[in-house]
Amino acid sequence: MGKQDADFEEELEIDADVDVDVDDNDLDLELGDDTQGDGRLQSTSKRVRMIFSVMASPNRIDILRILNSKGPLTYSELKSLAGFKSKKESGKFAYHLRKLLRQSLVALNKSERRYTITNLGKLVLSLARQIEERSIIESGKMYVRTSHDSIEEFNSDKIIQSLVREGSLPLELSQKITEEVENRIYKFQTTYLTGSLIREMVNNVLLEHGHEEYRNKLARLGMPVFDIQEMFTNVENIRNGVEDILFNSGKNTLAEYLLTNTLPKDIADSHLSGELHISNLGLWSLIPDTIFLNLKELIDDGIDLKGKCPGVTRIPAPKTLHDLGKLLPMIFNLLSKESSQEIVIDDLAVVVGKFSKTYPDIEKTLVDIFTMSSTSTSLDKSPTILSFRVPLSGDKKLINTIFSAYNTFVKATPAPKIGLVVDYEKGKVSDHSEILAQTVSHGGNVTFSKGMSSTNAIRHSSKTSEPSIKLGSLSINLPRLALESSKDETYFRARLVLLMKPAIAAMATRNKDVSDLIRRGVNPILAEKTQFMQKNNSSLILNLVGLKEAVYKILGHKDDKEGKEILNKVLETAVDIAHKKGQEMGIDVSIAMVDSDELTRFVILDSEKYGKNSIMDVLEGDLYSQGLELNYAELGKLTAKSDIISEYNKISKTLDGGLLVKLPFDPKAKEDDIKKAIEKASSLISSFKPIKHTK
Repeated sequence: MGKQDADFEEELEIDADVDVDVDDNDLDLELGDDTQGDGRLQSTSKRVRMIFSVMASPNRIDILRILNSKGPLTYSELKSLAGFKSKKESGKFAYHLRKLLRQSLVALNKSERRYTITNLGKLVLSLARQIEERSIIESGKMYVRTSHDSIEEFNSDKIIQSLVREGSLPLELSQKITEEVENRIYKFQTTYLTGSLIREMVNNVLLEHGHEEYRNKLARLGMPVFDIQEMFTNVENIRNGVEDILFNSGKNTLAEYLLTNTLPKDIADSHLSGELHISNLGLWSLIPDTIFLNLKELIDDGIDLKGKCPGVTRIPAPKTLHDLGKLLPMIFNLLSKESSQEIVIDDLAVVVGKFSKTYPDIEKTLVDIFTMSSTSTSLDKSPTILSFRVPLSGDKKLINTIFSAYNTFVKATPAPKIGLVVDYEKGKVSDHSEILAQTVSHGGNVTFSKGMSSTNAIRHSSKTSEPSIKLGSLSINLPRLALESSKDETYFRARLVLLMKPAIAAMATRNKDVSDLIRRGVNPILAEKTQFMQKNNSSLILNLVGLKEAVYKILGHKDDKEGKEILNKVLETAVDIAHKKGQEMGIDVSIAMVDSDELTRFVILDSEKYGKNSIMDVLEGDLYSQGLELNYAELGKLTAKSDIISEYNKISKTLDGGLLVKLPFDPKAKEDDIKKAIEKASSLISSFKPIKHTK
């Protein structure tokens, strides 16, 4: 007889009148007929007494708890989880289950042959829990509501165990701390404790005895009640629904963990003081910032994540354009969870060109892909950008089709988190400038670059399209270093070097943490769809903020030939130290000047330390400068030999991590003005980003 048949025969015992041996403690209360009173009252009274008799058995309460948390379950599953594993206990289990069924506390779905807890069963279970907790409280002893949703008698041995296990304290010191905490607890004469309250008391005692390091290991991470209330109150700041609430609360906890337990103390202090800024603190140790991927590699096997994301439909490799239109949004939405800043996709034109030669069909499919991909999860206030590198050296009609599809998407999207990187290294911008000018005018996220880069101008130096990750998210506050250098340029560069070395070391540690999580499958697309882990194709990028303010406004150099030499000297020092430190650690380290988030805190912290007026005199706008900027109205007068163009190209050549040159347009700029400006800029510099803020 097979196991399934045997289980079914056991199940049939529930409906049979079989005498079963049970423990005395499990016997039901004898119920006599109530011969007095109204018949309905008698029936109700008997019904209640029957239910209480069911509750008298711990085995039956356990069955209810299991079904409440894990149901619906088959007979054999429920029997095993309830602890009735031997054949001798089969009759006993059937007896208990039959009692629950007869009182309608459990129901059987006969078509599926699965048992579930009823609403009445849930009520009984809740009542049992309340009675248990109240009886404990009324006993006069001290009890603890623990963090794993239970209430139990206070036991000081558990404090000792936590101190040794979580804080790595010596046993003798753990006993001493516990004794003092226990005395304080009894002194309070409370009958109701929580795990978090006890932990607070332990940490206070540790601090009083000078054990700050142990205290940090034992600290409870999370958000104050007030902050959570504020998050629910200020819902107008929520842009992505409940995702924002969940991600913000989780990221706050992980950010606190990073600053107190993961980062070296000097780097954590530098961030908090404003010498440097770490973006996306809650994501720092989890995912990379910018990823460069090849589309052909992503779609080779369709979606097969080797056991990860079991709720995601498995799709084979695409064979038609229609298949591609279904597959890509799913992959892109999954990928958006694996990068904090941007995912740059290469070879879009090559891939779609293989599936169809009918340009209208390609355009419609691409619009659908962009549209469905726009629903990707946003892990932060600044969403992860999905961008497509489009070299202008390919089929002009196909390229224009891609640009037209993106333009259609942008028109319908107020703040697009999908972008284009137009690579004009081997092509002419003028061939497509009309459609691109329209896109920029509508608020599209477009960057022009000779070679592969992100829309934020992070450079991918490899000449191949091999997958690569960039770990940035760390910006150095150059004005703060200049203010601390007493207008001494040599001392300023020395301070920069002293800050860079531990920052690079911290980022190298981050690289190991992120790589380890990818290897273990926490980021399933990166783990399964790319080969970069085997090739170790990752690099670190340090971002410099406020270079011009530091050199010209604070150190006091003029914006002339001599001042420009000092500015370039600072950049060369940073790049040189980055390369030397990278060689020591066996990882590529580069320097960039690109946009970063939350840099208002640099200005706020510096204003608090040096005075608001002092900092306002340094600023040209509200923030320190990020990257460089060109005035589109003056482009017509410039040539490749103009001082500003020569300076920008020299800085771009020095900064191996990337240089963002912004080309801002006022809201009234016409498409023809934008068209002429991007054509002219492409003839003068190697990368730039036109920006027009729409109303």
